[in-house]
Amino acid sequence: MEFLEEFPELGRQELRDIKKTVDFAFKSFSRNYGESLESFFDPLLQFMIWFERLLIATPWPIIIGIIAGLAWLGSRSWKLALGSIIAFFIIGRFGMWEDTMATLAIISVATLICIGFGIPLGILMARSNRAQSIITPILDIMQTIPSFVYLIPVVMLLGIGKVPGMIAVCIYAIPPIVRLTNLGIRLVDKEVLEAADAFGANYKQRLFGVQIPLALPNIFAGVNQTIMMALAMVVIASMIGVKGLGVPVLQAVANQYLALGLMNGLAIVALAIIFDRVSQAYGRRLQAHRQGADHD
Repeated sequence: MEFLEEFPELGRQELRDIKKTVDFAFKSFSRNYGESLESFFDPLLQFMIWFERLLIATPWPIIIGIIAGLAWLGSRSWKLALGSIIAFFIIGRFGMWEDTMATLAIISVATLICIGFGIPLGILMARSNRAQSIITPILDIMQTIPSFVYLIPVVMLLGIGKVPGMIAVCIYAIPPIVRLTNLGIRLVDKEVLEAADAFGANYKQRLFGVQIPLALPNIFAGVNQTIMMALAMVVIASMIGVKGLGVPVLQAVANQYLALGLMNGLAIVALAIIFDRVSQAYGRRLQAHRQGADHD
């Protein structure tokens, strides 16, 4: 009966030995390859520093004009463009301009990295069922494992700073674009692919001329979700040295400053809403264009 009442777990010594083995192996790897990894990521660090300084140094009317222009180009909605102008003016008025520019810098770079790696991975998954069966569990782990868990090895390898924060953001934010790229390509009508084959299209022509254009609404939905998840990581990334709106939020939590936390939290919400509405509107325009082309 004792066997049924108590789970047959490992002994404390055995469990301690396993933990020591894992910790020793990773610490040895960190000592041997940590500097090489830092050197490898140094160009990314320099680019992030340059981009952040560029955004902060650029006069605020130009930044607001660029953001409003991008909002208009993406959504074709003057209301959304005007809302973006008002939101960023209020953010600047309340003294959060530099932190917002720092957040914009890391979110922009993280999104570009996720797009650069995520779309090819999604294409690979769509091309190969074996690749999909291998990559899908990895994406499941990346989406469900607590972010503080993978912050530990990242910080042990690269220390505190922008690059570890960027890696943490990318780990958390890349799965949606990979999954939705794979889904979008797999949902392309088989008859369309057969027609492309009948016209003598090779794999590259079929991929870039048929599958990706038809999958663009799904791909942009993935980009949308990636941006949202990257913004969700802003506060956690600030814990390992990433400047931005997350730093005042952490200070507010530590010192119980309600107003400070609320103001910076609402600034993050404003960024999320703007990015979300623009990317969704652009995705709907792509979908409408695709449907119009199909009817023609």
